[in-house]
Amino acid sequence: MSAQEIRNYTMNFGPQHPAAHGVLRLVLEMDGETVVRADPHIGLLHRGTEKLAESKPFNQSIGYMDRLDYVSMMCNEHAYVRAIEALLGIEAPVRAQYIRTMFDEITRILNHLMWVGSNALDLGAMAVFLYAFREREELMDCYEAVSGARMHATYYRPGGVYRDLPGKMPQYRESPWHKGADLKRLNSWREGSMLDYLDQFTADFFKKVDEYEELLTNNRIWKQRTVGIGVVSPEMAQQWGMTGALLRGSGIAWDLRKKQPYAMYADVDFDIPVGVNGDCYDRYLVRVEEMRQSNRIIQQCVKWLRANPGPVMVDNFKVAPPKREAMKEDMEALIHHFKLFTEGYGVPAGETYAAVEAPKGEFGCYLVSDGANKPFRVHLRAPGFAHLSSMDAVVRGHMLADAVAVIGTYDLVFGEVDR
Repeated sequence: MSAQEIRNYTMNFGPQHPAAHGVLRLVLEMDGETVVRADPHIGLLHRGTEKLAESKPFNQSIGYMDRLDYVSMMCNEHAYVRAIEALLGIEAPVRAQYIRTMFDEITRILNHLMWVGSNALDLGAMAVFLYAFREREELMDCYEAVSGARMHATYYRPGGVYRDLPGKMPQYRESPWHKGADLKRLNSWREGSMLDYLDQFTADFFKKVDEYEELLTNNRIWKQRTVGIGVVSPEMAQQWGMTGALLRGSGIAWDLRKKQPYAMYADVDFDIPVGVNGDCYDRYLVRVEEMRQSNRIIQQCVKWLRANPGPVMVDNFKVAPPKREAMKEDMEALIHHFKLFTEGYGVPAGETYAAVEAPKGEFGCYLVSDGANKPFRVHLRAPGFAHLSSMDAVVRGHMLADAVAVIGTYDLVFGEVDR
């Protein structure tokens, strides 16, 4: 046995480690404190989502998409719903497209708030975690108001969205967590419609992002832990199939919302932030600026939605359920309702790939139909899975503590990695 073999040892990082972001098991070969090799082991959260989706009617699998990247729920739904619409040859009404655009950006902010809080916590900064969750809860109220669920909304539907935006937001009641001036402020935002609420939130949110930056951006400990750590060159990012903030942090301005616009992204104004050095710090700056840009997009969507009422679902009874009033008076409508939600609908034979710029990168759905009411094949392109494959190349030669920073900056959620 050589001296090198004697000195190196193998250790498990995760899956129980809090910085493993779910159920990542990283088998590390260590030379003292230096990582010589990193071998990611996945599959501990495997739920067979793709095969489950192939065993159910098209419209019954939307809820499974929420549970993939369970921090970016509606963005996952969007890719799957767009794939079904492409095969059906239908397009959602303009108002529904604006609602989707708005909720995609609400979801992006929700994701990045979770990321900035948890990544800071991984590296020893606790305050920003509490700050980020303060705003996150306020946006989760929008999820709950439109769908009835705070996380797994199942709000997007082939042909539009489940229902229009509510005209009234629920009010908070006094509790140990909400009382006094805080309760009064929260409820003052909720006196009007959801659009009024989002007007208040977006006007306030720019200042909140400044608060996060005040805690981290020029903090010398934060910079010591992130500057020059996990450097990914533009060439390396492309070779490993990186997308999202990992690709843009390396200086490549690739964003599907600009390069292959969908929904109403071609009609809203926003910028694509890019990094310079491709390190953990640049990826942090990119995501922080993305929150500001998402806030801008939400403001534009709110303004348009306020001025343009209209339908939020296609007038096509193949995919749209009948109105409640019709079901009370027409037996045929009632039968159609039950048929739609039990058997679903046949989708013309063919194949398609629909992708969205999810908060973590390109989330895509490859869908094959053989003309039945169930997909013949569903395959999901999860950005986290592609990113995780580069872990060894990025952390090799770094210290063990730096591996924590790199895992954090990858923004992994294992529901989509394991699928």
